[in-house]
Amino acid sequence: MTTLNNNSSNLHSINNHDRKKAETVEAGYRNMENDSVEDNHDDFSLAPSIASSVLSAEGIYDPTGFACICLVIFLGDMTRGVFFPSLWLFVEHLGGSAVTLGYAVAAFSFGRILVNPVFGSWSHTIGYTKTLLISCSFLFLGTLLYAVTYLVGRPECLLAAQTVLGIGSGTLGVSRAFVAEITPQRDRTTYMAWLTAMQYAGFTVTPIAGAFFNYIFRDAKGFLNMFTAPALFMGCIVLGTIAILLTFFRGRVRTDQMAESGVDGSPKKKSERRQEIERVANEIVPVIAISIYDCCILGCMLLNISTKGSIAAFETLGIKIAESHFGLLSTRAGLWVGMCGACGVASLLSMGYLSQLFSDVQLIAGGIMIMSLSSALFMTLNEPEPALNDDYVVYSDDATNPSWKYCVSIFLMYSIGYPIGHTAVIGLFSKVIGRRPQGTLQGWFASAGSLARIIFPLLSGYILHGKDAGALFQMITFVLILSAIFVVYSSRTLTLLSQ
Repeated sequence: MTTLNNNSSNLHSINNHDRKKAETVEAGYRNMENDSVEDNHDDFSLAPSIASSVLSAEGIYDPTGFACICLVIFLGDMTRGVFFPSLWLFVEHLGGSAVTLGYAVAAFSFGRILVNPVFGSWSHTIGYTKTLLISCSFLFLGTLLYAVTYLVGRPECLLAAQTVLGIGSGTLGVSRAFVAEITPQRDRTTYMAWLTAMQYAGFTVTPIAGAFFNYIFRDAKGFLNMFTAPALFMGCIVLGTIAILLTFFRGRVRTDQMAESGVDGSPKKKSERRQEIERVANEIVPVIAISIYDCCILGCMLLNISTKGSIAAFETLGIKIAESHFGLLSTRAGLWVGMCGACGVASLLSMGYLSQLFSDVQLIAGGIMIMSLSSALFMTLNEPEPALNDDYVVYSDDATNPSWKYCVSIFLMYSIGYPIGHTAVIGLFSKVIGRRPQGTLQGWFASAGSLARIIFPLLSGYILHGKDAGALFQMITFVLILSAIFVVYSSRTLTLLSQ
């Protein structure tokens, strides 16, 4: 604090409140450096069964449980990925339009919003095992309802099926809370990246399987066709996952008081670094009358909305734009999305190495800027001729835009920008929460992302229906650039509170 007192003359242009805040932040940074070694024992968020066990050499207590959680996360987003190549064609078959497609995509996220906070709180009360089994049961019901939609022939039934599937996949908060409890804070971004890699593979790589079903059953006329085969396939996968959970997954119920006590139940002494971080976190921002900690939590949720919403717009209209503006068949477009998704999984698996070179804040800013570049490539698309606006398949000879622009944009979004930027947001959010119970907050965080997957697809459908693709991607680019500016402006505070 001596250094700050010596330099107090340099702060004569700010008021007493700002001077106090600056001194507190500087003290936090200095103590962070001085106490980095002594506070290493505080790096773990503990659950009862973890407290009584020995952590593995890799820093993760329950590898089997972690693998089961990864499987559940993969399954939840696989229900989107497998249906992705045929969803627009299914909407057309049911007599829907681009707006109907937006509602169908949004219905999935609406189901997640309904249950993410509930499942997150259940992880503290009834335990992880029962919560995950309930979610998988909803998934199985959703796959059956999706297949029945073909017989019913109504878009409303498709929306109901998507909603039930969303409810079944609303385990993001549960899974992230579980990972936060069994991993050290210093390596949490790496393990969150592995978890996100499974989620990302679920909805970006599995479109290859959906494209395969499209090809195999392209001429099928009976009940087993390109629309029902993916649903029946997913039903079998869900049943297998339930069997794995019952056999291998060990549930636990967290007691929140463990966060403030040592392994033996005695009070845990806080280091000077931790005390300074908490002091900064509890500072009140005068304009909005909430603490800096709450501002960071809210900021991370807004970043989650901007990144999730952007990828949701690509997910909603990627196949349609590939057909109408680039003359690509849905099978080829789905295959390219799957290949770029596989590259994105590789990016996620390298997050451990990247996190050693860059901070979470730097990874977020870089990833969002790459996402904005991807969106900017679609800002100047040439609109197809009026005859091509009737939602018919457009072949390559009639394309009005070069296909390389579509390929580069999808690659930047799916392979680099979104997987790196959004995963860093997840890791930063978990670190900012720290030792507080993560289940409920992670549930709300996941709900914020699901809200983005409702708003952006609906806006995408209406904007594309009323104007053109350029206006849509101008909006997305603006949102992403604004998010990057916020990250750079708040980088110092976010870095401090994530320690």
